[in-house]
Amino acid sequence: MDLNNPFSDSKAPSAVPSVVPSSASSAHQVSIQDSVVYSRDSTYARAPLKRRFKSYLLTGEYERPWLDDKRLKRTRMNNYIIYGFLVAGLAVSGYINYHATAEVPKHSYCLILDDTFSTLDTSVWTREVQVGGFGTGEFDWTTTDDHNAFVDDEGLHLVPTLTTNTTSITAAEIINGYTLNLTKAGGDGSCTGTTNEACSVHSNSTLRTIINPVRSARLNTNGSKSITYGRVEVVARLPAGDWLWPAIWMMPQDNVYGAWPASGEIDISESRGNDVSYPNGGRDTMSSSIHWGPSVDFDAYWLTTRGKALRRTDFSKGFHTFGLEWSEDYLYTWVDSPLQQVMYWAFPKNTNMFQRGRFTGHTANNSLVADPWSRTGKPNTPFDQPFYLILDVAVGGTNGWFVDGIGNKPWTDAGNGAADFYSGINQWYPTWSNGTGVSHGMTVKSVKMWQQGACP
Repeated sequence: MDLNNPFSDSKAPSAVPSVVPSSASSAHQVSIQDSVVYSRDSTYARAPLKRRFKSYLLTGEYERPWLDDKRLKRTRMNNYIIYGFLVAGLAVSGYINYHATAEVPKHSYCLILDDTFSTLDTSVWTREVQVGGFGTGEFDWTTTDDHNAFVDDEGLHLVPTLTTNTTSITAAEIINGYTLNLTKAGGDGSCTGTTNEACSVHSNSTLRTIINPVRSARLNTNGSKSITYGRVEVVARLPAGDWLWPAIWMMPQDNVYGAWPASGEIDISESRGNDVSYPNGGRDTMSSSIHWGPSVDFDAYWLTTRGKALRRTDFSKGFHTFGLEWSEDYLYTWVDSPLQQVMYWAFPKNTNMFQRGRFTGHTANNSLVADPWSRTGKPNTPFDQPFYLILDVAVGGTNGWFVDGIGNKPWTDAGNGAADFYSGINQWYPTWSNGTGVSHGMTVKSVKMWQQGACP
């Protein structure tokens, strides 16, 4: 071995023969040269010539005995049968889809409201002013204060505030010794309620009656925009904060069939501002309902309530479209797209709402419950009258929307609701971003309402 060349081998030929016998043909010479073994003292080796491609396909005539095999013919026939069923299935499904699409009602609509909230149009929106809890026992006082309802580049904001932060009322006065009368001049505008309880309150620590500790906003289109059948679309971002209750809903313009719920209620969207860990569904969930019944004790909303939950996000982190489509034959709600249906309720021709609520035979005050709807002969009564739109952010309540004992609720519905709620301020107020910004309010980017039928 050559120590100066680690690739050398003393047993290998020292050189490649350079002479080829003269009697060999030139072609033979090339063959011999290509077969020469190269010396290991070279760092490169010459690749042999590629083998010429030769096809192994059969040429000419050859036997195909399987073509005469009867089993092959049976297999082919089976394939034809399968293909036939596939074609027939496609044809039937196409017919079914076409027929179903043809039967979908194709209503015409007239746009009666298209508000993107460059301003707050008071000819359309009425600010409600009350302290009475609106029948649900909520703890807020709704106002005309621009702290609670205002417009900016994002749209309309409905924001709850602490009463002590936006009025001269002190924390001590909220608990005892203060009388709030919304019918007086300087009482935050004219009260829109119809009872003394809705328009005035006196704080008394002995009776545990307090001034509403939170102020908020509730706007409606009563008297300006209402529809009997049609569509509604509200683009909104919902609030984040414990015990907040945002709602987009509708009420009858006139109580034609009696006091609530006999004349109906349509809840397009209701939610809770609590965290997503709230057992009954926090701000990651929403629900739709219609309320209907011959009296308060017979509200059949439980038959017509459905919900929807988001995954990996919640309704306070972005804008969503909350929609309603309502006709004489059906009513349904949706989120973001009509394909994402939340609640659907049909009004079949062969029955009425009293029968569907199973109210027949029930008694109240030792009398049979009266049917307020069948006299119309319509299956959709009471949902056959004009309804107007409401936007609000309520706080708390004693009607069971926030269930006792769930999520560290600081009050009970049968106890001293508002007072106990206010006592827990250090628990819930920090979840409202300590009252800063608008994240604990509902922001409405746009509202559209259509009346079913052609425009006049």
